[in-house]
Amino acid sequence: MNMKRNELGLRPMSFETSFTTHPDGSCLVRMGNTWVMCTASVEHSVPPWLQNKNQGWVTAEYSMLPAATHSRTKREAVRGKQSGRTQEIQRLIGRALRACIDLTALGERTILIDCDVIQADGGTRTASINGAFVALALAVQKLQKNKAIATSPIKSAVAAISLGLKSGKVLVDLDYEQDSKCDVDMNFVMLEESRIVELQGTAEHAWFSAEEAQNMLAEASKAIEHIIQQQKEALA
Repeated sequence: MNMKRNELGLRPMSFETSFTTHPDGSCLVRMGNTWVMCTASVEHSVPPWLQNKNQGWVTAEYSMLPAATHSRTKREAVRGKQSGRTQEIQRLIGRALRACIDLTALGERTILIDCDVIQADGGTRTASINGAFVALALAVQKLQKNKAIATSPIKSAVAAISLGLKSGKVLVDLDYEQDSKCDVDMNFVMLEESRIVELQGTAEHAWFSAEEAQNMLAEASKAIEHIIQQQKEALA
């Protein structure tokens, strides 16, 4: 399905907050035909290695539902182990969210983020980060409303975008077809003011220059600025 993109090259995007009832925060994020349900659950405890250290923790789990892609895949629970890809993505989500929050101000509690891909068409890890931040912020708002914390420990919004390079042209927010044909594939995670949390870049079919990397960084910065604005509007 061809989806009309905006002036930044982004696919149609939306954040549906309070998508499900029971978690402390939830968001259904849609980026084109990639849809991810993100939830945030607060536990008033921390992992054993953080006990008595006067700080909290944020961690994430990621999964792809069996019918999220064209051909059904077995649940990883049925296979008995997570794939390397799943472990890599959920660690990336966790790192991205911990970069945006003051863990000391969070207190001795853990916020667990679950990202479940309902439908996949490229960019599931970046969409997960974008929706996870909204779910996290909603959970923090609930802690404030219940007077568990006085002020928000969130220091900045965080967002992510995928980019590619095809025949020297920068493509933003890759769908599956674009991703499979790109010469270069990159993912950027940033806080506000273009502060980089993480970037992942791979020359799939051709090397790329420092100048081309700078071009992708500039496009990523503009796209992420727009995504963060959308996140803030959803939270407002």
